[in-house]
Amino acid sequence: MIAAGSSEAALAFIEIGAVALALAVLARFAGRLGMTAVPLYLLGGLAVGEGGIVTLDVSEDFISLAAEIGVLLLLLALGLEYDQDELRDGLRTGLPTGAVDMLANGLPGVGLGLLLGWSPLAAVLLGGVTWVSSSGIVSKVLFDLDRLGYRETPSVLNVLVIEDLAMAVYLPVVAALVVGGSALETTTSVVLAVGAVMVILLLALRFGGLLTRLLGGGTDESLLLAVFGLTLLVAGLAQSIEVSGAIGAFLVGLALSGHVGERAMELITPLRDLFAATFFVVFSFRIDPADLVGAIGPAVALAAVTVISKLATGWYAGRRAGVGARGRVRAGTALVARGEFSIVIAALGSELVDGPDLEALAACYVLIVAVVGPLITRSADRIPIPARFVPAPA
Repeated sequence: MIAAGSSEAALAFIEIGAVALALAVLARFAGRLGMTAVPLYLLGGLAVGEGGIVTLDVSEDFISLAAEIGVLLLLLALGLEYDQDELRDGLRTGLPTGAVDMLANGLPGVGLGLLLGWSPLAAVLLGGVTWVSSSGIVSKVLFDLDRLGYRETPSVLNVLVIEDLAMAVYLPVVAALVVGGSALETTTSVVLAVGAVMVILLLALRFGGLLTRLLGGGTDESLLLAVFGLTLLVAGLAQSIEVSGAIGAFLVGLALSGHVGERAMELITPLRDLFAATFFVVFSFRIDPADLVGAIGPAVALAAVTVISKLATGWYAGRRAGVGARGRVRAGTALVARGEFSIVIAALGSELVDGPDLEALAACYVLIVAVVGPLITRSADRIPIPARFVPAPA
């Protein structure tokens, strides 16, 4: 048995090492091209997934767990960069933007689902797929392009936070509808989810200074372990009550400020890059390329419409924040990519009559916008703006 275990461990080491080296090659190639590595990671995941050139076996569970940690660390890093006053202001003023975001990007998905003859519930799930931007991909691209200090970035982050908070309500509601839960069960799930989010948010805003002081006196080693452990603990507790773990991770980062927050960011960055790269690979290696063929047409059409609708959302959010025309375009392009939440939403409908079609269309759609999003974000400054939106020189 020891020999068998040793052989399995050796195979896992080989698989994990090969994946890490492949990611290094993709990252270097992306650097040569002057672009973020996210699209290459996604395409690489197709090559090692179901129906790909090589299929991972022994190490799949480990890599999947590492991918989930990657999302948490991306959101932790976003929280470390995001000021508490900016969050308060965003939550106070962000509801109109959130409503525009939901309608502009959710309705195209609902409409296509109904046009395809799906049940209303399956169509609503497709609307959720097209509504929510990928916090993981968006944050990675903002880091890669060094745009965290740009004036429009707080409005982008505000949209992401509003969406993640909305997911705390949306996910338990649609999950209860899928399983046929009663009105009381659905109401209970919603109340618990909203209450949990409010409690975590209040703790982060009210006691962030205390947490900063508690963690600030130790060594870099102790700070790294404390922040990493606290992030996983809070995210796990949040997910155990059906709340997004990403929200928990974001609020842990938000609670740390000043010199402690800067130290934590410096220490966590290498871990973030490692685990985040794994996330993007895992996201696409669960997709069988053969399943995407029949969904390509509807997915391309839906992607074309919702790229425009996300551009409009970013433009609106940037305008409300007083950002100039070029910054509004950058905000819109940054929001194009969909990812982790969209796949989770599609998976909720797997048992519906239209479930297989929903999953195939969602996978194809998400793969398209997850690749296109970072590419157009990088090219945002070259997108032409109509003259009437550009102020005349003084």
